[in-house]
Amino acid sequence: MATPSRPSGTLEPWQDPYAKPYVYIEGLSKAFDGGIAVNNVTLSIYQGELFSLLGESGCGKTTLLRMLAGFEQSTSGKIYIDGVDMSHIPPYERPVSMVFQSYALFPHMTVAQNIAFGLKQEKLLRIEIRKRVDAILDMVQMSSYAERRPHQLSGGQRQRVALARSLVKRPKLLLLDEPLSALDKKLREQTQLELVNIQEKVGITFVMVSHDQEEAMTMSSRVGVMREGRILQVGTPAEVYEYPNSRFVANFIGTINLFEGIVTDDSKTHTCVDSLHAGCELYVEHSASAPVGAHVHVAIRPEKVMISKEAPKDTKRNCTKGTVRDIAYLGDVSIYYVTLTSGQVTLSTVLNLVRAAERPIQWDDEVYLYWRPENSVVLTS
Repeated sequence: MATPSRPSGTLEPWQDPYAKPYVYIEGLSKAFDGGIAVNNVTLSIYQGELFSLLGESGCGKTTLLRMLAGFEQSTSGKIYIDGVDMSHIPPYERPVSMVFQSYALFPHMTVAQNIAFGLKQEKLLRIEIRKRVDAILDMVQMSSYAERRPHQLSGGQRQRVALARSLVKRPKLLLLDEPLSALDKKLREQTQLELVNIQEKVGITFVMVSHDQEEAMTMSSRVGVMREGRILQVGTPAEVYEYPNSRFVANFIGTINLFEGIVTDDSKTHTCVDSLHAGCELYVEHSASAPVGAHVHVAIRPEKVMISKEAPKDTKRNCTKGTVRDIAYLGDVSIYYVTLTSGQVTLSTVLNLVRAAERPIQWDDEVYLYWRPENSVVLTS
């Protein structure tokens, strides 16, 4: 039987039915005395990805990362890295390195000695160690700090040393446990871009744990949103943000407006929802099927909600009215908190193209909120 030809184009590996995952997690679970930390997780991660596990504290993301590293043994399920079953392979023999939240640098060693430590354990030749250490120091822009000790470095510099120490061993998989949580906001934003650039240069597959939505959305090729040990949704940052598959994901990623309602029409092109909370019919270009009469939620991101004192052309669909109760000025944008007739507060985010004193909408103004049908999604769970 002939092998089917691979389709042409620029598909990402997770879109390509012919692509094999580099890391494959199959039915993985971990039970502790207090309950289930990871619950029957199956996940494919592809070579060269920067994949983020995102979720609240206690959702199981760090436990999953530690099972990949071999620091925790699974209760059931399998982990494959580059096609090899890791079930009976101890941590020190896995092709994996891990960057810890605390960085875990040796305080009595210099930067160069910290980076070289793992290579010495592998008994590489001294000339090879020096060559690798010099190359990785240059990559993370720390060559001039080679003889300093960790206490003489800033938080961002220590983070780079910890990253270099992991990368110098040339692992197949690099695990990062909240790697930027100790940095201040401005340095964290700068380091995010540095990490992405380094990852692209070395081509190693990264799996990162984070509770910081902005961090995961900025850095990742894809994210997996976790809750109570399960992965609820996997997708690119844009897919998860624009098309959440549940109320939890919609609420967890960014800010969302949610309207409850009953489905009155469901066709191939659209869904209509009657919502007392919104005070209008919600017309959604198709995102999820739901039978007529089903109780659903319709989600709209605040930046997709337009606000005006003047009524739009169509006030019966995707248009509601309320009173401005608060305005949050954030410099580049303002967030308008509008109380609808039903009592529900709905948000509209607007770019500040004029100064605050010149803006046409102020506190206590009666306003219309409206949005396009393609900018909302129906959530059935």
